[in-house]
Amino acid sequence: MTTDFDATRRAFDLPEGVIYLDGNSLGPLPRGVAERLARTVADEWGRMLITGWNRAGWIGLPARVGDRIARLVGAEPGSVVMGDTLSVKVYQALASALDMNPGRRVILSDTGNFPSDLYIADGLARSLGPDIRLKLAEPEALAAALDDSVAVLLVTEVDYRTGRRHDMAALTARAQELGVLTVWDLAHSAGAFPVGLAACNADFAVGCTYKYLNGGPGAPAFIYVAPRHQDRARPALSGWMGHEAPFAFDLDYRPAPGVERMRVGTPPVLHLAALDAALDVWDGVDMDDLRARSLELGDLFVRLVEADCPDLILATPRDHARRGSQVSFRHPQGYAIMQALIAEGVIGDFRAPDILRFGLTPLYVGLDDVRRAAAVLARVTADRLWDRPEFRRPAGRAVT
Repeated sequence: MTTDFDATRRAFDLPEGVIYLDGNSLGPLPRGVAERLARTVADEWGRMLITGWNRAGWIGLPARVGDRIARLVGAEPGSVVMGDTLSVKVYQALASALDMNPGRRVILSDTGNFPSDLYIADGLARSLGPDIRLKLAEPEALAAALDDSVAVLLVTEVDYRTGRRHDMAALTARAQELGVLTVWDLAHSAGAFPVGLAACNADFAVGCTYKYLNGGPGAPAFIYVAPRHQDRARPALSGWMGHEAPFAFDLDYRPAPGVERMRVGTPPVLHLAALDAALDVWDGVDMDDLRARSLELGDLFVRLVEADCPDLILATPRDHARRGSQVSFRHPQGYAIMQALIAEGVIGDFRAPDILRFGLTPLYVGLDDVRRAAAVLARVTADRLWDRPEFRRPAGRAVT
């Protein structure tokens, strides 16, 4: 193993006394981000004013940051661009794929997908008319549900609740045998393990950057378009930044060449600057090392929890090939248990109806963290520390 995970841990500003196992929902603050934001605000926005678009290179940030993410998801240079939210990028990818597969009327997804993706797919289908519909299959039955009526297969590679991982290569190959285009949601993949978009011959992919990539709350999403599709994919959201000549201010829209056509509006410069700085942590990280450490952490956590917490039921696949970078357990009092854990300094999260979810992120989580977290979880469950009114009371909404 060549990656120095002690060094990557030192690159994060982690609160003292906290074991943070929720980076699969919001990554912690990398130390270089605050300084980069301060410089962008004071020296660029403050001193350059509007000239910062060219002098500071703001206008090119979506493509430059996209190329940095491309390495982490196994994508070709020039195939990833940043901007907008993940929901917007799902909409764009689906709309383009549907347009490229005329005559077919079905968007296929699975019941384990993140609901927001399904909402976007259903809303797009409804806006296109009664002939387009969203069809759902059980996760294990996706391949069998593919046929020549399906235009697009929409899959989130890793289930946000259980951490179950789909086989991207196999599903993509089966879909393409039947003429189906694929859209992969990498929200729980990018930065969690090696992703092989080019190697798997994926058509489209989207992802967020505030989870494993540590870009901060509200960090922009990305979209991948395979190079073979880039000049065919028609942008449904034909915004001015995706125009071939945005500053010509033509009245007619002409899409930019390549993946740049998937840009929509003005890029969020401050968010992109924060993300760009956060990505510096990845410069010395080998993705295979990351995966090996992630599996080591997960195996240890499962072994310790199953030994000391007999009431918790493992929800995550044991098979390494079918697991992302999180471990989840089921318990009828999962919500209260998680609130008690957080009060004890171990931050994971809860997903209805009964999932306790723990993100195992090797950049800043080590074996000792896992041991201590498992010990606290054992004490919380054995001593019923969760059985208090304040831990049963819903605490509000959280982003997943």
